[in-house]
Amino acid sequence: MAKSILILAGDFVEDYELMVPYQMLLMVGHKADVASPGKKPGDFIATAVHDFEGHQTYTEKRGHNFLINADFDAVDPAAYDGLVLPGGRSPEYLRLNPRVIEIIRAMDAAKKPIAAICHGQQMLVSAGILQGRSCNAYPAVKPDVVDAGGIWCEPNETASNAFVDGNLVTGPAWPAHPAWMAEFLKLLGTKIEA
Repeated sequence: MAKSILILAGDFVEDYELMVPYQMLLMVGHKADVASPGKKPGDFIATAVHDFEGHQTYTEKRGHNFLINADFDAVDPAAYDGLVLPGGRSPEYLRLNPRVIEIIRAMDAAKKPIAAICHGQQMLVSAGILQGRSCNAYPAVKPDVVDAGGIWCEPNETASNAFVDGNLVTGPAWPAHPAWMAEFLKLLGTKIEA
């Protein structure tokens, strides 16, 4: 049965962490609405591509324009079966938006599946929903997770693992997409037949 999924993203969201889950959700027959504060359907957000090229941190390059297909102001958390929070730079400012925090809290209170990856967990921290819960994130977000009372789960060497705690699925970065989305789909009750 098709589910309705909300994805919250903003300018300079990590390209892969928005585009790949969006396409995966559509591929299995779900409806995916991408909403962004201050944007209406038909507007675009800019994405960024992060890569590891031997520096002390990742580099950032301009990604694609991503078409917004949902009106942020009209989002009703009760109308959705799950929530996806991609990473990149957008979480650092999206978490400052009270309505973003309200949506995350409502989805969590209803025990709806929430999938957050990379820096997306910054929004979980600001929503105050990590106390006593196991998760991982991009390693630079570890202090935030721990300070918020979360139980840090170490990413593996390839950053390809995901962790589940109740309705929450987290992954450290885009290499975790297969594990992260597989766990999210399980929580949604999605049946995939080979």
